[in-house]
Amino acid sequence: MKDFHNLQVWEKAHALVLAVYRNTAAFPPQEAYGLTNQTRRAAVSIPANIAEGCGRQSEADFARFLQISMGSASEVEYHLLLAHDLGFLEDSIYADLNRNVIEIKRMLAALLKTLRADNR
Repeated sequence: MKDFHNLQVWEKAHALVLAVYRNTAAFPPQEAYGLTNQTRRAAVSIPANIAEGCGRQSEADFARFLQISMGSASEVEYHLLLAHDLGFLEDSIYADLNRNVIEIKRMLAALLKTLRADNR
């Protein structure tokens, strides 16, 4: 069992969630149960699945939860693009959030690669 607090990717994913919450607060009220909720839930799923994977007994289980986190990160990436294209996110905010999501995806991919190499 690992302590997720020690993983830099978890820290960055948690920071992303906080930023997503701050920036989706200004979305139109009619999106409260639509894009706002979807984006927040997908963002929360990233660090939550990293944390859950850390609580598992095997490296294979941990890797499976990291893959789920990767899927959620891709979902957030799309939701942010949609929000930007709909005019809900300014260019600079979108660029910053998107850069963070891409960095998290790269970190997840590197961690998965390390796990797979260790299990050979």
